[in-house]
Amino acid sequence: MLADARASGSLLSLLQEFAMKFSAACIFAICAAGIALSPFTRAQDDKPKMTIKEAMKLHKDKINDKFIKGTATDEEKKKLQEAYEAMGKNKPPKGDEKDWKAKTDALVKAIKDNDKDAYAKAVNCMACHSAHKPK
Repeated sequence: MLADARASGSLLSLLQEFAMKFSAACIFAICAAGIALSPFTRAQDDKPKMTIKEAMKLHKDKINDKFIKGTATDEEKKKLQEAYEAMGKNKPPKGDEKDWKAKTDALVKAIKDNDKDAYAKAVNCMACHSAHKPK
């Protein structure tokens, strides 16, 4: 075949065809690998960035009080939002997971909306601790 290609002057055509097929095969392999690995990368994104205990430390630091008073900085608001988003991704130590998610979602929404009243209502410590904190 190579001798025929040389004789007919189409070696360049054969090389171009090979390059096209090889390129297509490489692109296919890369796409297939990306699709195959995407569930693993998504699983890492869904992992909470902090534990419940780490998130609750922001309450001890009184950042939640600063939000209610309207004195929290943008950075502190972002920390609170990330903390509650992380809490929502964690499994509650006790109680119903849907209730846990609803409570953490309400906190996140209040912060995103910069709604101090909704936040003050949602940050009800006893309601959350009695339902979800182990003794």
